[in-house]
Amino acid sequence: MPHVPTPRPLPGPAQPASPQDQPPRPLFVCSDELLLEDLLRLAAAAGVEPVVAADAAAARAGWSAATVVLVADQMSGQIEAAGLPRRDGVALVSRNLDNARVWEQAVRIGAQSVALLPEAQPWLVDALAATGRPAGTVVGVLGGRGGAGSSSLACALSLAAVRSGLRTVLVDADPLGGGLDLVLGGQDVPGLRWSDAVRAATTALPAVSSLLVLSWDSGEVLDLAAQAMESVLRSAVSGADLVVVDLPRRLDAASRVALERATRTYLVVPAEVRAVVSAGRVAALVGALTGSVQIVVRGPAPSGLTAQVVAEALGLPLAGYCAPEPGLAESLERGDPPGGHPGPLATLARQLVAGLAVRARKPG
Repeated sequence: MPHVPTPRPLPGPAQPASPQDQPPRPLFVCSDELLLEDLLRLAAAAGVEPVVAADAAAARAGWSAATVVLVADQMSGQIEAAGLPRRDGVALVSRNLDNARVWEQAVRIGAQSVALLPEAQPWLVDALAATGRPAGTVVGVLGGRGGAGSSSLACALSLAAVRSGLRTVLVDADPLGGGLDLVLGGQDVPGLRWSDAVRAATTALPAVSSLLVLSWDSGEVLDLAAQAMESVLRSAVSGADLVVVDLPRRLDAASRVALERATRTYLVVPAEVRAVVSAGRVAALVGALTGSVQIVVRGPAPSGLTAQVVAEALGLPLAGYCAPEPGLAESLERGDPPGGHPGPLATLARQLVAGLAVRARKPG
């Protein structure tokens, strides 16, 4: 039986569920004071502070973002009636060993586990302690217009992160983009693609230059569900320091999930008048979904637009400027990874990684 840590003092008053809780925390859905006291004691032993919801309505706000959800058995009917979306990491908790319906209740709410107390206490402590480990940072990258170079930046940013010692996952969220494994020259590397990655851990993804990449099968076009993206990101942030998502300009349900998860989104804008106009429309859509959007301006500038002028026209902070890189297009055709060699793109990617201030976590 796993060792149970010595319980720490109980946390302070329970906090209401809120989508603004940062970082994500466990969610306890429980109105039974005695059972809640047991769960809070286990949370204290695991070193985590949960969000507590006394009913399904209060649970809704934090349901999707919570690291793990523990639902008291007497609340299962409310959860089912509320129609909360199915998600990973839900466990039904009961102290009633004679409740023959507990497994049926778990199936009805989409719970993956049933925890019967007191026998399941060690398992719950371990599960809660795992959620206390800091999650990786999610960064989105998308273009202000077609052909802006966002995929090249996403790849260069990811490779720069790997070189700086960060465990990094690159997620290709654009089914019509041609495949980032092809951009990186790793299309023949064995490993999972989108068609089966939603059913497995991200550690089974192909690795290109120590970078884990989730891309598409050749010819595969999927209508990605929001739940699939949520599942992949949840797995990725649990093991990686940085998760870079290459996003399509036409946002679908999966892209919206990624943007909501992202702590920073880079909008790549060529220094051209029409590109700035197009980027303004994209920025309006993206800004409604994510909190921090920054501009990366790419040269050349045929009409002399400076990076600062582009950023001011869009009303967004300037993250950096990428000067034209001779031979980049030819390198991409040969399968050489963008940013894999010294040049303006690699320099910019290194600066962006430093600006994110992501720290490598100890394996745990």
